[in-house]
Amino acid sequence: MTTVPSLTGKKLLSTLKKAGFEILRVKGSHHFIRHPDGRSTVVPVHTGETIGPGLFAKILRDCDLNREQFLKLL
Repeated sequence: MTTVPSLTGKKLLSTLKKAGFEILRVKGSHHFIRHPDGRSTVVPVHTGETIGPGLFAKILRDCDLNREQFLKLL
């Protein structure tokens, strides 16, 4: 299994934008994003905190991306 570096919410959000996702709305620190084909998820952007491995895996499943595809975008 490929390891993924610790990512902040802001870095994760910018990487998903490269994959075609756009911010729909923001409620507090949670950014709701959606792809034109209908895939959507929520990315928390908390200053100074990294995304945990469980949440990261859930976001990738929601976005229908695997780790290799994500690392290419990174």
